[in-house]
Amino acid sequence: MQSEDLSHLLGVVIESMEVGVFAVDAEMRIVLWNRFMAIHSGKHSEDLVGKNLFESFPELPQQWLEKKIKNVFILKNYAFTSWEQRPYLFRFHHNRPITGGVDTMQQNCTFLPVKNAQEEVEYVCITLFDFTDTAIFEKKLNHVIETLVIEKAEQQVLIKKLEAAQNQLLQAEKMASIGQLAAGVAHEINNPIGFVYSNLGTLEKYVQDTFGMLSMYEQAEEAIADPELRTKLKSARDKLDLGFLKEDLHALMDESKDGITRVKHIVQNLKDFSHVDASDEWHFDDLHKGINSTLNIVNNEIKYKSEVVKEYGELPEVECLLPQLNQVFMNLLVNSAHAIEERGTITIRTGQQGEEVWVEIADTGKGIAPEHQKKIFDPFFTTKPIGKGTGLGLSLAYGIIQKHHGRIEMHSEVGKGTVFRVWLPIRKPR
Repeated sequence: MQSEDLSHLLGVVIESMEVGVFAVDAEMRIVLWNRFMAIHSGKHSEDLVGKNLFESFPELPQQWLEKKIKNVFILKNYAFTSWEQRPYLFRFHHNRPITGGVDTMQQNCTFLPVKNAQEEVEYVCITLFDFTDTAIFEKKLNHVIETLVIEKAEQQVLIKKLEAAQNQLLQAEKMASIGQLAAGVAHEINNPIGFVYSNLGTLEKYVQDTFGMLSMYEQAEEAIADPELRTKLKSARDKLDLGFLKEDLHALMDESKDGITRVKHIVQNLKDFSHVDASDEWHFDDLHKGINSTLNIVNNEIKYKSEVVKEYGELPEVECLLPQLNQVFMNLLVNSAHAIEERGTITIRTGQQGEEVWVEIADTGKGIAPEHQKKIFDPFFTTKPIGKGTGLGLSLAYGIIQKHHGRIEMHSEVGKGTVFRVWLPIRKPR
């Protein structure tokens, strides 16, 4: 094929391409401007060839573009810029508009060095590829990805909430099971304890009768005529140390009765704390009784760390689920004890204001840091060492108080202590 024919064919191809093609010399004069560029710019080749690119198109980013072109002249190498780095070179309208899409053509641009026989760059040919459809698709894809990421984050939040709810439910079921078990154990212990207590009373009477009889024998001992028999009796009495036995048996009986009485009180406190008979039925109950039985249950957690001070006010009976409120009191009391590092005081106050009652539990512990105070009722949040707390105690307490249409307030100062105040309506809202 002759070079003239080849040049003609190349010209036809360039003019027919759906790609913008233009070229400039080292002075930034336009030497080539194809049909695509003419259609989209509104300026034809015959009006532009020989003219300065930036004078013809003052809206172009001259500083950036001129530097880009000159680098190709100097480095004699290919250059490229994508629509992601710079959306467009010429502000052309997209030739295949999509409803709701981008109205300005997004362009990928290449900068090709055109060399002469001496390998010197005479011209730089710039091509503009329309990437608008790709840009629209990618932006839609990115939007979908962002939506999926947001939905995934929301799902994670929901999963955590469900896990928290499940753990609270398991904790509540566990406490209910422990309550039933405690009540069952208390009931089973109560019967044999009753037998023992009753038998101790009978045994005490028998011992008194026996010692009375022994005293009569001692008095009759002098009436025995046989000296040898009297000597044997005295020797046996001295060996037995009957006087000590009388004193020690009385002391042993008193200690045993005191121990059995304490066991009976513990069993009664277990029954009061679990209150299984109440199930989920609301009753009017004495909050002071619930607090006292809870104190007896957690006494072992508290007695080595703090002194408990009760400042009870006058309270009416409150319509509530007392076993659940006992759980709230227990969590607050145990937390107060754990907050006290050496020795301190836990003060329990109660009172009434209008149609509400309140229970306040204050400690002289280490307090709660300000950054933690907004999180203390969140499920799984705990400041205790790993293995020392589940982070569900206050969350569960908060849920129980909400169920009772009440509220809980907290005030804490680091190094001084913490005060929790629980407010409850006297009657359940209908």
